Amino acid sequence: MLYAAVAVRSFRRYSTYTAATLAGIFTNSVFGLIYSYAYIELWRAAPHAGGYTTTDAVTYVWLGQSMIMTVAMWSGGTTDDLNERIRTGDVSIDLYRPVPVLWWYYAGDLGRATYHFLTRGLAPSLIGLVLFHIRGPATPAAAVGFAASVFLAVTVSFAIRFLVATTAFWVLDSSGIRLMSAILSMALSGMVLPLNLVPGVAGTIVNALPWASYVQVPIDVYLGRHHGTDLLAALGFQALWAVVLLGLCGWVLERATAKVVVQGG
Repeated sequence: MLYAAVAVRSFRRYSTYTAATLAGIFTNSVFGLIYSYAYIELWRAAPHAGGYTTTDAVTYVWLGQSMIMTVAMWSGGTTDDLNERIRTGDVSIDLYRPVPVLWWYYAGDLGRATYHFLTRGLAPSLIGLVLFHIRGPATPAAAVGFAASVFLAVTVSFAIRFLVATTAFWVLDSSGIRLMSAILSMALSGMVLPLNLVPGVAGTIVNALPWASYVQVPIDVYLGRHHGTDLLAALGFQALWAVVLLGLCGWVLERATAKVVVQGG
C-alpha cells in the first residue's frame, strides 16, 4: 500500500540520524531528572495534587518526556518539509502527484512518530523505571487505550502543524506563527504541569482544547484515570478533534491551492 510505503520510508529517514537521537535521549533524560525532583517536592508539599500520587506525578514526568518528539511538540517532521516546499515553490510538484497532499504528509508523519516513540519515547521511560520505579499501565485496557491515545495525539498534532505550515501560502515568513504554535503546545498540552492542576473555569477550558490531546489525555489513560465508558469518552475527545482539524486542513489546502500563488516562482 502506498501510504504504508511512505510511512516506512519516513521511519528509515529519521533512523539515519543516530547521533541526534542519542543526544535527544540524553537531553530528555536530564530534563526528566530535573522535573522529577521538582515534582517530588511539589507533591510533598501538596499530596494528591490534581488527583495524582507522587509516583503518578513522577510517571507523568517521564511519559511527558517520551511524548515530546512523538507528537513533535515544537514542530518538526513532515510538516516542516511542507512549509519549506511551499516557501520555495516545490509544493507545485506535490500538487501534481496523483495522491492527496494531506494524506501523503500524514503517512510520512506517522512513520516519523513511530520512530521517535520507539527511541526518544521508550529510552527515557526505561531510565525513569530504573531510577524512580515509575508505574506501568494501570490495566491491560489502559495499555491498549494508551496506544490508541498516542496515535490520536500524533494525528491531532499533525493537523495543527499542517495548518501552521500552510500559512506559508499567505505569509512570506511563517517562523513567527510556528514559534507561537510551539509555545501554545508547551503551555496547553500539560507538558510543563498537568492540566488537572489548573483550577476552575480555566481548567475546564484548557482541558477542552485540542492541545490537551498531546500529553494530558494519553498519560491519564496510561495511569488508569479513564476506564470503561470514560475511557471511550477520552479517546472520543481526541478523535473528535482529529476529525475536525483534519477536515479544516483539507479546506485550507483547497482554498490555498485554488489561489495558486507560489512564492518560489
